[in-house]
Amino acid sequence: MSTDYALMKKMTWKRASLVGFITASLCLVWLFYRKAIIGTGPVTIGIQVAAVALMAWARVTFGRRSFHATANPTAGGLVTDGPYRYLRHPIYSAALYLLWAGIAVHLSIPNVLLALVATAGLAVRMLAEETLIVAKYPEYADYARRTRRVVPFVF
Repeated sequence: MSTDYALMKKMTWKRASLVGFITASLCLVWLFYRKAIIGTGPVTIGIQVAAVALMAWARVTFGRRSFHATANPTAGGLVTDGPYRYLRHPIYSAALYLLWAGIAVHLSIPNVLLALVATAGLAVRMLAEETLIVAKYPEYADYARRTRRVVPFVF
């Protein structure tokens, strides 16, 4: 693969990740504005509290690496401990758990459509990150074979 092609492919995935991030973020803000994202009972609130805890655990495990609006594999090696032992994307997983727990108690066609678009945005982001990470860390392919993407032991 030529260097120009590899760079073009990398930039395409970075742009896709940015579009996915912006799309998901706008949908989440819109759902929050519609008061359709916060759970109302002990089960949905419990799921959302667990999701926030998972997100915090993942951030602490990931360390001081910065957040990037576009997918950007950071230096320092592949992180495979903490929640990353069970999920390749615990932060996005937490966002999805929080999102769908809220939608479950605020069911409506517009809310479900917004949640589906947000989910699609996060899926694009995950795929972009995985594509870029495997280019930087070839051992990611083996990690991906044994670790689920979003739901432990399932998907």
